[in-house]
Amino acid sequence: MTHDFDLLVIGAGSGGVRCARIAAGYGARVAIVESRHWGGTCVNLGCVPKKLMVQASEYGDLVDDSHGFGWSSTRGTHDWATMIAAKDKEITRLNGIYVSMLEKAGITLLTGHARFVDAHTVRVEASPLAPDEVPRTVTAKHIVIATGSTPVRPDIPGAELAITSDDAFHLPARPQRVVLVGSGYIGLEFAGIFAGLGSQVDLVYRQDLPLRGFDADMRTAMAEAIAVRDITQHPHTSPTRISKEGETYTVTLDNGQTLEADCVFFATGRKPKIEKLGLDQTSIAIGKHGQIKVDAGSQTTEPGVYAIGDVTDRINLTPVAIAEGHNLADRLFGKEAPREWAFDTTPKAVFFSPPLASVGLSEEEAAQHGVVDIYVTRFTPMRHTLSGRKDRKTVMKLVVQQSSQKVVGVHILGDDAPEMLQGVAVAVTAGLTKQDFDRTIGIHPTSAEELVTMRTRTRETPAVS
Repeated sequence: MTHDFDLLVIGAGSGGVRCARIAAGYGARVAIVESRHWGGTCVNLGCVPKKLMVQASEYGDLVDDSHGFGWSSTRGTHDWATMIAAKDKEITRLNGIYVSMLEKAGITLLTGHARFVDAHTVRVEASPLAPDEVPRTVTAKHIVIATGSTPVRPDIPGAELAITSDDAFHLPARPQRVVLVGSGYIGLEFAGIFAGLGSQVDLVYRQDLPLRGFDADMRTAMAEAIAVRDITQHPHTSPTRISKEGETYTVTLDNGQTLEADCVFFATGRKPKIEKLGLDQTSIAIGKHGQIKVDAGSQTTEPGVYAIGDVTDRINLTPVAIAEGHNLADRLFGKEAPREWAFDTTPKAVFFSPPLASVGLSEEEAAQHGVVDIYVTRFTPMRHTLSGRKDRKTVMKLVVQQSSQKVVGVHILGDDAPEMLQGVAVAVTAGLTKQDFDRTIGIHPTSAEELVTMRTRTRETPAVS
């Protein structure tokens, strides 16, 4: 059968764009379909605008910190509308870059909503990005689903009154009182944004500590950092209903407590975005969490159809989607064996203030594979010895496999943690040992040098049987 394209990518987020560009570079005839935002969630409603807003929230504290260094600066008031306009201008610029990159690569851009007709045929129809799109049908030998994920709301009365992260980027004004439900990446980052800009924030979460799945010591350190940020935490609680009277929202918690707010924000997770794709016209299998099931090579249960990124609910991070897309294009169209990506040592960061960054295994995970040596340091970074923020601590942790002395996990909470950790992730991926860290000379004076000067073991953790 002759197809219109060798490869059709559904979704122009980071993973889909990388897959399309690499495939086109090998000479494949490629098309990409996007229904909402060129650049996907990360560029438009995720990592990029959120990081800009985190940075905006930190400038007020920097003004206050400057006083300890002799500056007579005065903290002013923040103009939310100015920040949003600047953010939107940058996102528009990035949208244009994505479109330009795709066009220069010789990729056919299809604007609209994609729906499967069969395993090799897709119908492109009108969408928010192309409301006047004239439906057209295209065929492809290979099809990649890269549609990402979308926020979910808890099933409680009044849930429709709350916003999600999709809405937060376009609020017309900053709410003075925010009840934020959820303590994962998104919840903590937005809690920090609102608190840093002057809002009163109540953070509600079900666990005893924030950031479920992270190392326990770092979760404890983050809970302390949240408190320092003057965010009120409500652990072990969940909302049971939301009501509104006038402009005031009331959140009722399962412990009977009520919280009043000007905005209720759900950061309670995301789900794969597969609705309206017409997957029932294929033999693609769907998992219990709504994810598209794939094998190690991103192949679905439908031959010739693949899925990458958040829609597979594996490691839901932008760089992972990019790597999966690159790897898939290499395998489908490349002439050499594709590179091996180290997904098991994928680093991650939470852009709170201060941020947390992590690579490799937590202490709890490492102990499942044998006895581990733990090294922990906690200190006030140099800047804050003069800024007066002596309660803003940096915490660093090395998790070392005792039998091999390999450093299998590194965790940092503190200023510039993500910037420090990217280089350390190379060391963990390479399987370097504690002795390799010890014989590396530090850069002085920096916080990062602590990573190579931790000589005294904090504790030995026995293996979990």
